Amino acid sequence: MSLLEVKDLSHSYGDKVLYHDASFELYNGEHMGLVGQNGAGKSTLIKTLIGEVIPDDGLIKWFPKASVGHLDQYAQVDAGITVFEYLKQAYADLYRMEERLNGLYEKMAEDTSEKLINQAANLQETLEDRDFYSIESHIYRVAAGLGITAIGMDKVLEKLSGGQRAKVILAKLLLEKPEVLLLDEPTNFLDKEHVEWLSKYLTGFEGAFILVSHDFDFLDQVTTCIGDIEFGTITKYHGNYSAFLKQKGQKREEYIRQYESQKKLIERTEEYIAKNKVRASTAAMAKSRQKKLDKIERMAPPTGLTKPMIRFKSTGITAQRVLEVKDLEVGYYYPLLPKLHFVLEQNQRVVITGFNGIGKSTLLKTLIGEIPPISGRFEFARNVVIGYYEQDLKWEREGQTPLEIITEAFPKLSQKQTRSALSRCGVKAEHVLQPITTLSGGEQSRVKLCKLTLSPCNLLILDEPTNHLDYLAKESLQEALQDFDGTVILVSHEAAFYRDWADKVLEIEKMGF
Repeated sequence: MSLLEVKDLSHSYGDKVLYHDASFELYNGEHMGLVGQNGAGKSTLIKTLIGEVIPDDGLIKWFPKASVGHLDQYAQVDAGITVFEYLKQAYADLYRMEERLNGLYEKMAEDTSEKLINQAANLQETLEDRDFYSIESHIYRVAAGLGITAIGMDKVLEKLSGGQRAKVILAKLLLEKPEVLLLDEPTNFLDKEHVEWLSKYLTGFEGAFILVSHDFDFLDQVTTCIGDIEFGTITKYHGNYSAFLKQKGQKREEYIRQYESQKKLIERTEEYIAKNKVRASTAAMAKSRQKKLDKIERMAPPTGLTKPMIRFKSTGITAQRVLEVKDLEVGYYYPLLPKLHFVLEQNQRVVITGFNGIGKSTLLKTLIGEIPPISGRFEFARNVVIGYYEQDLKWEREGQTPLEIITEAFPKLSQKQTRSALSRCGVKAEHVLQPITTLSGGEQSRVKLCKLTLSPCNLLILDEPTNHLDYLAKESLQEALQDFDGTVILVSHEAAFYRDWADKVLEIEKMGF
């Protein structure tokens, strides 16, 4: 049964065409991964499906009775309630039903009519059928799977970090069990263990979902089909992400073969026409061939995807010991972790992992001086120059364009040099003059990386830099970090990104005494 039909969808932003007459269907039980380059229109498609973005043309038709749940990590919530109270809202209809049942029981103390008894019996049966009396265990199972119980079920929502809040919103959505889930980057704020739990949950999910993710291992595990957004079309492939790559590669190879075959045919025909159109004896034949040539629908040349060329500039360093941390306690009002003690040597590439919300970003912000330490000390070598990549996509002036942001940060660069730097990091020419907040998360991340590549340093401190990047940008960043002549501290939940080049992987919970 088709739960969703998208037909002849067209949408543009200015001169940029995202989709042109794109069509696909989502069937009951299908688990679709939505892929494409940064800026291809993945998040825009999700917003279009829920009515947040109105397309220029086309039809979006949901099955009339289908319940659709959308992961909105920035949804408005009652900040004064606890995590547990918020998660209970997933069962609001059942709790209202229980109130009605209790009201009937009160009435039955004075009125034992058959009508009231039947009403109460029906409500009781519904509550039992929908497993109402196991709600608490369901809530704690999902909360534990996503690492929320470690945060504290009695914690008030307003006290949560952005990542913790996003996890709680995801948990509520999963508990609601809609027939269709629309998930945009659900793993961004999850650690390895919780990504694994979500992977198992979604694999066993009986409904359908459309999922946007740049975590390709995760996509491989949970998808049964892929929607590929490329060149204004949405092509549906059956199978998981690995099967999609294979099918797409075969399809591209076949297209190239057909294109080359047609190209040779056209060249031979044009050569024959040029030789024979001037001869009286063969002019008629040449004219006939010209007519046939004019009727050929010429295939567009195959276009390859452009891989960014990310490269970090190094200032060099003479000290062997780059950073020493001793008895360091980090946090805002109280320590988030035991006292930390570790040493970082020259040219080491160190990855810090740990539960989301445990204090990884807080540690990095303490090291760069944004947050004062609660106690203890840390000391950098005398000539350390830090290059810092912050996880959050925050901009001082949201109306600024990428060109203005880089020009303001590096005023000595000519406009040509600025555009070249943005281009090397994969920011397309048509995006350099758009307001930064109108760009996709991946495109904004590339602008941030561009600033970093233009700032020479000898210590890179990177907080989840891969969150919004497509696979080509990830590959380029991976190569850049391996080639960097300096020291790297990386916080990442993507083991596939760092496992082949990291010198050390430190679990932050085990970095203390």
